[in-house]
Amino acid sequence: MTSPPPYLRIAALIRDRIASGDLAAGQRVPSTRQIVREHGVAMATAAKALGVLRDQGWVRTVPGGGTIALGPPRPDGAAVRAPGAGTPPLDRAEPGSTRAMVIQAAIDLADREGLTALTMRRLAAHLEVSPMALYRYIPDKDELLRQMADAAFGAQEPPDPGPPGWRAKLELSARTQWRAYRRHPWLPTVMHSSLVRPPAVPSGIRMVDWELRALEGLGLSRHDRLHTVLALDGYVGGIAASNALEVQAEHDTGISGRERIAADRPLHAELFGSGRFPSLQAALPAGATTLTDLDELFEFGLRHQLDGIAAMLARER
Repeated sequence: MTSPPPYLRIAALIRDRIASGDLAAGQRVPSTRQIVREHGVAMATAAKALGVLRDQGWVRTVPGGGTIALGPPRPDGAAVRAPGAGTPPLDRAEPGSTRAMVIQAAIDLADREGLTALTMRRLAAHLEVSPMALYRYIPDKDELLRQMADAAFGAQEPPDPGPPGWRAKLELSARTQWRAYRRHPWLPTVMHSSLVRPPAVPSGIRMVDWELRALEGLGLSRHDRLHTVLALDGYVGGIAASNALEVQAEHDTGISGRERIAADRPLHAELFGSGRFPSLQAALPAGATTLTDLDELFEFGLRHQLDGIAAMLARER
């Protein structure tokens, strides 16, 4: 089992001090600068540790007064139950199955309403438990998103060893990723938050490793193999990210892409009627409400991505 990241370990230490009474309610907890000095971490790590404690209800920031302890938090939002009435289903489940249940509920909520609708409080209400109950299984929203991405991206992994030939393997990988992104429009927002500093999502790491093995023994350097895989995955994720932004905008505004295009039609007519964009005007079908079908664009780009890799390999022989 991997050890928790530094910010969670620091948060746990401060939380234990509050729970034991060493830091009484109203007392100032260590500041970010104190945490940096005492634990040898970056300022961002210290700030994140205090942020976790705020989210969990253990501390509160007072303008001009620093961050103070609140004492053990009450389970706000918990339903009032008569003695002996029992606890919510979430509390009765085994920890492993409960964590999976929380993650799946979060995925369902994000699929239905987008990431901006996903908060720990909203998720707790959906599961009919107190927000504090969730923190027994998921320490914060960042970890929740990471585990959601791992579950959604890893739902269908490429077989081992997979089809013969590098091209068939990389094509299978690209299509597997595309299906995951189409099924969960929010997913590329997490998986492609950075292409060169990607999040530590185990299923994503396994996919990259599988792709790299597909290119072994073909004459490419380690550098070129890695760049080939990152460029291909970046293409798939980039197309999917465009869709993610459109879907999220629909969730946030209630206006569909087609409705937005319809509203912009007078402006388009004015722009194209000016004659300033003859090439684009000639390329578009008459009365088009979209430039192209997204899946069709993915297929076109994937074919030429793989053709480009084939040309590179031919030069290495």
